[in-house]
Amino acid sequence: MTISTAQFELSPEQREVYDQAFRFAKAELAPLLPRMDDEDWYPEQLMPMLGAAGYLGITAPPEYGGSGMDLFSAGMVAEAFGYWNANAGFIWGPHENLCLNNILRNGNDEQRQRYLPRLCSGEWVGALALTEPGAGSDALGSMHTTARKDGDDYVLNGRKMFISNGPVADVILVYAKTDPAQGAKGISAFLVERDFPGFSVAQKLTKMGWRGAPTGELVFDECRVPARNLIGGENRGVAVVMSGLDIERAFLALPCIGEAQRCLDLSLDYANTRQQFGKPIGSFQMVQAMLADMYTELEAARSLAYRALMACNALEQGGGGRGDLHKLCAASILRVGEMLLHVTDKAVQIHGGTGFIWETEVNRHYRNAKLATIGGGTSEVRRMIIAEELLRAAH
Repeated sequence: MTISTAQFELSPEQREVYDQAFRFAKAELAPLLPRMDDEDWYPEQLMPMLGAAGYLGITAPPEYGGSGMDLFSAGMVAEAFGYWNANAGFIWGPHENLCLNNILRNGNDEQRQRYLPRLCSGEWVGALALTEPGAGSDALGSMHTTARKDGDDYVLNGRKMFISNGPVADVILVYAKTDPAQGAKGISAFLVERDFPGFSVAQKLTKMGWRGAPTGELVFDECRVPARNLIGGENRGVAVVMSGLDIERAFLALPCIGEAQRCLDLSLDYANTRQQFGKPIGSFQMVQAMLADMYTELEAARSLAYRALMACNALEQGGGGRGDLHKLCAASILRVGEMLLHVTDKAVQIHGGTGFIWETEVNRHYRNAKLATIGGGTSEVRRMIIAEELLRAAH
């Protein structure tokens, strides 16, 4: 499987980035998937292995231990990882995009020097904490986590929920209200290390999909964070949140594209080999129709996903959260998430009873797929964003 050059005008260098990641993922990540999904097993060797192979800090400059490439290149790696082991990709993605790339974009020189080398090597695992038990789609307006200045520290109090990599993270980009009276405009961003006093993991959540990719609830109980760990300035967290959410939506789409492509390829192989009524099931028109629909939906979503990711390459620091890019990124993950639901459903249907069995690969993708319509903003929120931007532009 290769990305269509007619669609995306890949340069030889870009094609090599994808092909190398594809080969690496097939050899190193695919063998991890069965145990990750069956046992909800987190492979502790994963992040150091990815760091040694050069797949952490793809967008970070070499002086921090990164590869110095762009988001488009990181997206190609994400698709390759999603194809062979999306569960591992959903450990790598929050680390790479939500934490590491956010520090790169919004941190100061001292913060980058302090954190990026360890994140690029895989010595440290990164996470981002925005969602709370009572604040999901309205993450900013309903945020209850607070941070008050106390001498040379900020003191954080609150809880964060559904945090990818939360139970295993060494450093977490945390959003809290430093001026609750200002509402969403009083939010700040902080870098919290797992050994800071007052930080703890309340629980590791058991999920139907993304198994082996730890997700949990985090507690900040008088958690003391040095003031130097404030990112972007006090009450300046909204800019960090919004630009990060746009990139998150664009980036999240790519491992989902990889999963969908894998489901199509598995379904094609099964349709050619599974025989019923004396002939391969691929010879029946209803099965052919499902395969044709899977291909068409996938290619349309892939085009939109890479278009959004390419647009994010030019996103200025602190940008995003409004305008054409905001609309495009929401449209990308909206289309990709709903496409993945349809494609995985058709893959299970083609596989019949086999597809309903827990340990089959299409069943693993089927259970993963639902989160693509929830994470990073639900499909309903994505539609709200698109409509608001369309109406604003037409006003």
